[in-house]
Amino acid sequence: MDPVVVSWKNEGLRFEARTSGGTIDLASGLDEPGSGSAPMQTLAVALGGCTGMDVVSILRKMRQPIEAFRVEVSGEKAEEHPKRFTSLEVVYYFKGDLDPKKVERAIGLSEDRYCSVAAMLKATATITSRYVIES
Repeated sequence: MDPVVVSWKNEGLRFEARTSGGTIDLASGLDEPGSGSAPMQTLAVALGGCTGMDVVSILRKMRQPIEAFRVEVSGEKAEEHPKRFTSLEVVYYFKGDLDPKKVERAIGLSEDRYCSVAAMLKATATITSRYVIES
């Protein structure tokens, strides 16, 4: 993996993360709204992006007519420091004439085999999921 560089913006608790793919603005959550994502939110984004990429890729290989897709990730954190995630819920939303059994298979493969972010988070948090096929 190429190094990730996180630099303080010299104001409050705002940082800029540079990756080989671009930049991400980070903030503590105590700063002004819109100044950046909190690190734990970014971790939830990583989970949603990781599993989402897997699921879309798998469904395409299964020749499923996926028209639209989104993932929503929510979580509960510990009350005491470190305030790690104790549980996460991943909700997959699909649009298209999809076979529910293939959707379940794609999600299962991502969550149990391919998504490295989920694999890491499962060590300390319970991850549950469900899906909705919208018309």
